[in-house]
Amino acid sequence: MNVINTEYNVSNQQQKLGTTNLGKDDFLKLLVTQLRYQNPLEPMDNKEYIAQLAQFSSLEQMQNLNMQLASLSAINTIGKTAKAVVEQKEIEGIIKGIAFDKGRVNLIIVGNESEIKVPIENVAEIR
Repeated sequence: MNVINTEYNVSNQQQKLGTTNLGKDDFLKLLVTQLRYQNPLEPMDNKEYIAQLAQFSSLEQMQNLNMQLASLSAINTIGKTAKAVVEQKEIEGIIKGIAFDKGRVNLIIVGNESEIKVPIENVAEIR
């Protein structure tokens, strides 16, 4: 009976999470929870704690580097023609600029005399 409930809960959690990835905030929450509920008679070894902090630092640096690379890639698209899908509509136009919003890269596409911000992950083609 416990196994069934556990499998149901895990399946339920996966459906709630969808395709989101764990980030540095999630990693830090896991580390704090691990420290909070550790056995006081057998505390976490200092080496393990330092290794986890190093992993946390590496994760943060990789995310920052990824954002910088995405920004540089986006800059190279200015002036090119793009096709994107937004709300199940295909949009085509010229990329006039880039907008950054909470760590996300949006391309500013001008087409049919209208300007729209499109998340870079929605862009299907750049020419």
